[in-house]
Amino acid sequence: MTSQNSSSTIRDVARLAGVSVATVSRFINQNAPLAEETQKRVQAAMDELHFIPHLTARNLATHRTNNIGLVVDNIGGEFFTPLLDGMVSVTQANDYNLLIFNGIKPGPQTMNRLGPGNTDGLMVFLESLDKDSLYHLSHIGHPIVLIHQTPPPDLDLPLVTIENKAGAGKLVDHLIEVHGKKKIIFLRGPEGNEDSSWREVGYRESLEKHQIALDENLINYGDYDRFVALKNLGQMIHEGIQFDAVFAADDDSAIGAMQALREAGIDVPGQVAVVGFDDQRLASFLNPSLTTIHAPTMQIGASAAENILHLIRHEPVEPITLLPTNLVIRNSCGCSST
Repeated sequence: MTSQNSSSTIRDVARLAGVSVATVSRFINQNAPLAEETQKRVQAAMDELHFIPHLTARNLATHRTNNIGLVVDNIGGEFFTPLLDGMVSVTQANDYNLLIFNGIKPGPQTMNRLGPGNTDGLMVFLESLDKDSLYHLSHIGHPIVLIHQTPPPDLDLPLVTIENKAGAGKLVDHLIEVHGKKKIIFLRGPEGNEDSSWREVGYRESLEKHQIALDENLINYGDYDRFVALKNLGQMIHEGIQFDAVFAADDDSAIGAMQALREAGIDVPGQVAVVGFDDQRLASFLNPSLTTIHAPTMQIGASAAENILHLIRHEPVEPITLLPTNLVIRNSCGCSST
């Protein structure tokens, strides 16, 4: 939503226009008829004061905006469509608006945009808000729910996430136990990404469980980006690194891995198996179709929205909502689709 000039308020607008605060509120929200002359006076006063209303104008008594904010670093990619669908299904059903803050920078102006007066609570996606901002908003009592991010020390913030380690373990177990793979490349997500770190733990623990020595040369970055995965796996192939499977930390980097293998003339899955993570909507349409871990992305969004509503209403929430993942067998690992 928009912000307003720090030197003007809705009361200033009412005073300049010669009307009541309630009249200005009705004009802003268009929820009651006003005489044309009154509308012109209110608009002229807003223009003169450079006043841009936010939704608190219709809730002066309760200090509610009926806005819930989602803070993200980058809204692009297949992942966010089901996440947003889940959030919107909950916010709309409860008469709340979902405001998306993309690429937020630290600072007081940002806090004004995110905090009380513009939103009733925030859902923060994976390190898209710096720790100082989280501390500030939490200490002033603004409701926050984290998504795919463990809260910083000393902050009691609820978390919604998935079973990353268990899901990764299922994938690698399948490659080893069903297909006899022993030289499995792992393409990490971005450096410092918490989901990717847990997926790597699952990868390493599965190798250890099957008494397969970890080869650090088989670990590289895919960065959740098909072009990075294409480049890095292509370089590994060029260097002659031997492998018989690729575990990409997400489906998008799995697409890049499959393209790198195709360009090198390596058959998938005949020579090398490829698996991903997330089960994006396009996974079943790839050729070969992608074996992956289904992450309940829509449910993540819905659970986060439900939790933030509970906090806004001063209702208890679980400190951690850990949603299960499951293995989806298709063709890219060497199986027939199930």
